[in-house]
Amino acid sequence: MGHSLQDKVCIITGGAGSIGLATAQLFLDEGARVMLVDLKADDLRVAARAFDPERTDVMAANVTNANDVKAYVDRTVARWGRLDVLFSNAGTLGVIRPITHYPEDIFDAVLAVHVRGAFLSCKYGIAAMNNGGSVIITSSIAGVRGDPGVYGYITAKHAQVGLMRAIAKEVAARNIRVNTIHPGPVDNAFMGAIERELSPVLGRDATAFFNEQIPLRRHALPEEIARSALFLASDQSSFITGSTMMVDGGMSA
Repeated sequence: MGHSLQDKVCIITGGAGSIGLATAQLFLDEGARVMLVDLKADDLRVAARAFDPERTDVMAANVTNANDVKAYVDRTVARWGRLDVLFSNAGTLGVIRPITHYPEDIFDAVLAVHVRGAFLSCKYGIAAMNNGGSVIITSSIAGVRGDPGVYGYITAKHAQVGLMRAIAKEVAARNIRVNTIHPGPVDNAFMGAIERELSPVLGRDATAFFNEQIPLRRHALPEEIARSALFLASDQSSFITGSTMMVDGGMSA
């Protein structure tokens, strides 16, 4: 067990997904206290059983709803008296469709989760955060490249980078660092769902297709994404802000 986040208080949204859970475990191992936030209350309850109840709390919330966001920030500070790390990690895919057939309501919904969700978490989280804190937003390799059909997700993931860069400039005066991480394909249920939808579009197995595009020839493990989040959360990255950290096995190179 390390101590790089000893007594730091961390919020993780998308906390019941594989990256959220892997990051929570790693942060706890490093001495942190963790508030897990997710839309899925049942998944959160199951997840919580695996963690130390003294140093973990869970809260169901819709990250697009300002009152829900205020509530999870307030509950975190009420429980542990501070906030040091905000990991804005909630996401949703939407659909893959040609531009002429991409549903407008799904486009709006995907932008709401990724962009409004990250904006609200920063608006209310930074107001409560200690000077010297760290904000990490999960973007994607989709935040630096285009692919046909993925209009909501790719647009949202690009938008998060602009949000991150603007906030990083503002809060640097408080020594708060703000960065995005950009996973490539991850071996988890979220990516599995994308690949099942993409395989018919490609006319071949999308998982194998992606592995051919990745110089390291494989998907990431959720724990590998978590270690990147830990680096940005900890003092190991004390001079890194406004940056886009690629965690993609070289896929964007």
